[in-house]
Amino acid sequence: EIDMCNGTIMDKLISFALPLMVSSILQLLFNAVDIIVVGRFTGSQALAAVGSTTALINMFVNLFIGVSLGANVLSARFYAAGKEREMSETVHTAMTFALISGIVMVFVGLFCTRGALELMDTPADVIDQAALYMKIYFCSMPFFMLYNYGAAVLRAVGDTKRPLLFLIISGAINAVLNLFLVIAFSMGVAGVAIATVISQVISCVLVLWCLFTTDSCYRLQISKLGIKGEYLLQIFQVGVPAGIQSVVINFSNVLLQSYTAANNIFGFLFVSVNSITQACMSFTSQNYGAGKKKRMDRVLIDCMILSVIVAVTLGGSANLFGPQLLHIYTTDADVIACGTEILLYTTLTYFLCGIMDLIPGALRGMGHSAVPMILSIIGTVGTRIFWIYGVFPTHRSLMVLFLSYPASWLATILLQAICFYFVRKKVHSTMPQEEPL
Repeated sequence: EIDMCNGTIMDKLISFALPLMVSSILQLLFNAVDIIVVGRFTGSQALAAVGSTTALINMFVNLFIGVSLGANVLSARFYAAGKEREMSETVHTAMTFALISGIVMVFVGLFCTRGALELMDTPADVIDQAALYMKIYFCSMPFFMLYNYGAAVLRAVGDTKRPLLFLIISGAINAVLNLFLVIAFSMGVAGVAIATVISQVISCVLVLWCLFTTDSCYRLQISKLGIKGEYLLQIFQVGVPAGIQSVVINFSNVLLQSYTAANNIFGFLFVSVNSITQACMSFTSQNYGAGKKKRMDRVLIDCMILSVIVAVTLGGSANLFGPQLLHIYTTDADVIACGTEILLYTTLTYFLCGIMDLIPGALRGMGHSAVPMILSIIGTVGTRIFWIYGVFPTHRSLMVLFLSYPASWLATILLQAICFYFVRKKVHSTMPQEEPL
């Protein structure tokens, strides 16, 4: 566990964010294994079937992971404040909600999958395999939910290393099972989905083992499982807006990026800077609970410095080695040329995206999530809609189209900075005076 409320900050931010960053990158790589195995050993129809489910699955995943951020913020606040009873009740409420919502999602997946795929105009020749994949995949939702909410509790107390270890174990098993079930048993799409379910079960069991065996106030006990309305409401107040924001912004990204291989490279950039945003949220929440308002300001400043360094380094590398990276996805010279041009306009300015996400992260850490969500949607989606229909029609080029990214990031930063000024002023006025750092 990392002590977020005392001592130096930058080194602890790195210790917290780095395992989270590696976890997210590994998750993307493990997901790529599913696509590679089914594409290489089953055929193009199976590949199209798995690919057609991505947007729908991501919508649910982004929503529920967003809600789990509420559990992270509330747990961190109570843990730092030494409120052991409130911490325990928050953990049990969050894990009970995770289990119930996961079970509900199983039935949603079993009975609503085909209708949802038809609404998305999934091609008739792949819809049967796509529906089969999603039905099996959604059977893993209770385990997926328990893992993510359990990992959110561990991150709230400063532990990001064990979730990383569990992800490595489950991801490696998933990759091996993919090869085993698809090649040895010729199970195709069903084999990939079953491997995913098994790996989710393993990661879930490992996180639950941590929570069941700890001696701290966040220990999980079956006899205490239940939902306390006041804690669930506080979790929703932070988590639901975060989930909605993630879904809407990712949807806007899909609309702009659906025709370029550069989309996958953006995924690696996003999870890298997002790990720092999650660190900012957890550190801010703990220091908010401990009443250390000056340290909260320092956390945000250090996170901005770290985010800019990471974004400039990775974004610059993605731009410099763009043709080589894009060649992994395609050998089409025209596609590579277009992708390289897109990376030029977006990766070098990606540090703006990191700053844009950090401010709402700090605000969520202080318990304010709804207004930052609205401002993020207005700033990003609103700017891009205006750009696509107001600017792009008279200046049709890739440069003009994808300059909408840095333009929307700048607009959102301005809105979020104004919001942060007033929220910070209000929060600081309600907190007691503290000793100098």
